[in-house]
Amino acid sequence: MNRGKGLFLVITGAIFWGIGGTVAKKLFQQYSIDVNWLVTTRLLIAGILLLTVQFFGKDRSQILGVWKNRRSAVQLMIFGLIGMLGVQYTYMVSIKSGNAAVATLLQYLAPVMIIIYLILSKKSVLTRKDVLTVSLVLMGCFLLLTNGSFSQLSVPLLAIIWGIISGAALAFYTLYAVPLLKQYDSLVIVGWAMIIGGSALSFIHPPWQMDFNSLTLEAYLLLVFIIIFGTMIAFWFYIESLQSLSPQESSLLGSVEPLAAVITTVFWLKVYFGIFQWIGTACIIAMILMLALNKDSSSRTNQLSNNE
Repeated sequence: MNRGKGLFLVITGAIFWGIGGTVAKKLFQQYSIDVNWLVTTRLLIAGILLLTVQFFGKDRSQILGVWKNRRSAVQLMIFGLIGMLGVQYTYMVSIKSGNAAVATLLQYLAPVMIIIYLILSKKSVLTRKDVLTVSLVLMGCFLLLTNGSFSQLSVPLLAIIWGIISGAALAFYTLYAVPLLKQYDSLVIVGWAMIIGGSALSFIHPPWQMDFNSLTLEAYLLLVFIIIFGTMIAFWFYIESLQSLSPQESSLLGSVEPLAAVITTVFWLKVYFGIFQWIGTACIIAMILMLALNKDSSSRTNQLSNNE
């Protein structure tokens, strides 16, 4: 029974993450929602909700306790500003410039960036699986972004640049979070990081500066989905799944996220994907599955599903 619950939670959370990106694209396209406002609002509300879950369900003393240690407080500020805000902002800008499918797949370059970083910093050694992983990513990205043509891009260059930066931000997010997550609950760290990132971006676009009367009921429902389901519940479900599944299993099942983003982008938003782009998508998803199944690499990647 517990295992069945864990499977349901992690798969549902991953699907919510993937669909959330596509929903954001629809808001950008149809309602001209400002990306700064959306990221600010999403982070602030989701962060408050996650800390609320921590307050009523777990060790509430950690919510303020993380700020009593100067070292952890500084680390949390850096994590919130560079890690959380960096990931969320670059991901959303990539979606706005291109589409959710490509943005999500490019963000999943993070595990490869982590592998390269660990090898260059001599914290890990190069293996055959690493070579195969990098090869799959390079081939997948080429096919995804060009649809097999050497002469033109099938995705706007700006979307590609922001997507790659998003992958780098996610790699930093994953590596930098390790010491904090060893000391405090994930809900505390991610909840505060969201609030820090959202508060910082509020100086650029305050959440209350919005023509709410111009939004339709559909727009409000889409916003609720992104904030509640695509951010807060998606992360909460993933964390809860770890109660009955191993991190490796949760990471593996979390690969449903890019698949959900691709399917909803193609069939809901009617974005055309050529045959070579589908092959490229398959290569990147195969890379994700390889890393999740590889026992030696699982420690590098088992936290990657904790980003939207």
